[in-house]
Amino acid sequence: MKKAILLFFLGIIVFGCSQLTEQKVNNEESSTPKDAQRPKPFPDFGYMVDTSLYQGPVFHLSQDYPDTLPGDLPSFLSIDFKKDWRTYLEKVQDYCFEGNTEIDFRVEHNSARKWYHMPWQHWGSSGREGFHGLTQEAPVKKFQLAATQTDSTTGAVAIGFYNDIAGYTIGQMWKDHYRPVHDTDISFRHGAVLFKLLFVTFSDSVKATQQVPSLTNGIWWDGFVVSDFTKMSQPNPAIYRHTSKVVLIQMDIMVRDTTAPHGWVFGNFQYNGNMNRPDKWKNLVPVGVMWDEDPQDSTNRSNAAPKRTIINTALKGTIINPDSTELPPTHLGWNGRLNGPVDNPMSSCYSCHATAEYPQLAIMTPLFNKDTLRNNPVGSPGWMRWFQNLACGKPFDKDARSMDFSYQLALSIQNFDQWKLVQGGIFDTIYRQKPPAFIKRELAHAAAKKVESKAATFSEQVAARRVVPIQFIEQ
Repeated sequence: MKKAILLFFLGIIVFGCSQLTEQKVNNEESSTPKDAQRPKPFPDFGYMVDTSLYQGPVFHLSQDYPDTLPGDLPSFLSIDFKKDWRTYLEKVQDYCFEGNTEIDFRVEHNSARKWYHMPWQHWGSSGREGFHGLTQEAPVKKFQLAATQTDSTTGAVAIGFYNDIAGYTIGQMWKDHYRPVHDTDISFRHGAVLFKLLFVTFSDSVKATQQVPSLTNGIWWDGFVVSDFTKMSQPNPAIYRHTSKVVLIQMDIMVRDTTAPHGWVFGNFQYNGNMNRPDKWKNLVPVGVMWDEDPQDSTNRSNAAPKRTIINTALKGTIINPDSTELPPTHLGWNGRLNGPVDNPMSSCYSCHATAEYPQLAIMTPLFNKDTLRNNPVGSPGWMRWFQNLACGKPFDKDARSMDFSYQLALSIQNFDQWKLVQGGIFDTIYRQKPPAFIKRELAHAAAKKVESKAATFSEQVAARRVVPIQFIEQ
C-alpha cells in the first residue's frame, strides 16, 4: 500500500512538473523577442517510477526533426505491393528493423538511419511511460487473441516511429512548439514510413503462453503501465500504474506511396514464437497488406473469437497471408479486411486511420457510440462512410482538417489543446492568425462551458466541443 501511494504521488509530481515547466517556458517565450526564441524540447514522457527505485536507461524522445525534406527514398518503393506483397512487407520490416533491433528500439542511437517520435504523447491518462515510451492503447476482449484466451483484463500498449521523411512533416507542423499548424490539411510526403510496435500486458511468460500459445519464446519489455485495462475507466487510472512486463504481439506499418490508389499502403505483422527463428524479431510474421477499402462490399461478417483465419478472397484491396502454419489464427477486420490481433474485428487499418483529423469530430467506428450506431447500422450507407476510399490528406469531416491518417498526429494537437485548457488561458495566436470558422466555434463552445462550470473536467469540456477523446476508447 505504501509503495502504491508513493508511486501515485510520484506520478502526480512528474506530471505536474512537466506542466509547470511547459507553462514557465511559454511565459518566458512570450516575453522574449521573436528572433531570439529557442523552443525548449518536448517532454520525453509523463509517467515513471521514482529515480530511487530505478536508475537504468529511460525513454528519450527523438525530436531533432529535419528542417529540409530528405532526398533519399526507401528502396522497397520499387516493389509492386500488389504483385509481390510478401517481399514488399518483408523489405519494409527490414527497413524498420535495421539499426533498431540491436539497440532495443532506442532510435536516437540508430547509426543506420534517423527515426523520430511524435511529440505530445506524454500527456493525459494514457500518456507515455518512461521505460520505453509506451502509451496505453486499447483493451483486449476475451478470446480476441486466441481460443484459449479467457483473460479479459489485459490490453495493448504501443510506441510509434517515423522515418526522416515523415519526421520532416512533423517538424514543420510543430516548428513553433506553442503554435502548431492545424488550420490546413496535413499531408505526408512520398516515402514517409510509419511503424508501431504493440505489446500486451500479460504479467509473465507462463500466463502469456497459456492464454495465447503463439506468444511463446516472446520478446518482453518493462513498462510503467496500467496492466489491468478495466482500471482505465476509473477516475484516476494513473494510480494503477506499476512496473510490469509486456510482451510483443503486433507490428503495424504505413507507407506513403504515390503509386497506391489513395496514397497509403498498410501492412500488419503478428508475433508467432513457434516459428523459433534465430532473430526473435523475425517471429513477427506477415498478416497482410491493404491499399483499398473495397467499399462495394457491405457483407456483414466478422470473426471476433478466431479459431482459424477466415480469408475473404473477394476483396480487391486486401491480401492476407494464406499460410496457416505461419500465421496464427487471427480475426482480421470487418469481412476479412486487414486488421491486427489487438485491433477491432469490425473495423480495418484503413477505416480507423482515415478518421484522423483536427478537431477530432469523428470516432474510429460507429460501434463506439450507441447513437451513432443506431443512425448508422452495420452495413448501411451511413456505416459504409467509414469504409470509403478517402484519399490521403483529405479530412473525414468537412469541418475538420486532415491529419493524413496519423492518429498520433491528431492526438498530439488534442493533448496540446487539453494542456492549454488546463493551464487556463487562450494563446494570442488564435486571434493574430485569423483561424477558420470551425476553430472559432470550438473556442466558443469551450468558453461557454467554462462559464457554466469553472470546475468542469476535460471530458465535460470535450463533450461540449463535440471533440472525441481518442486516448482510450473501449471496443
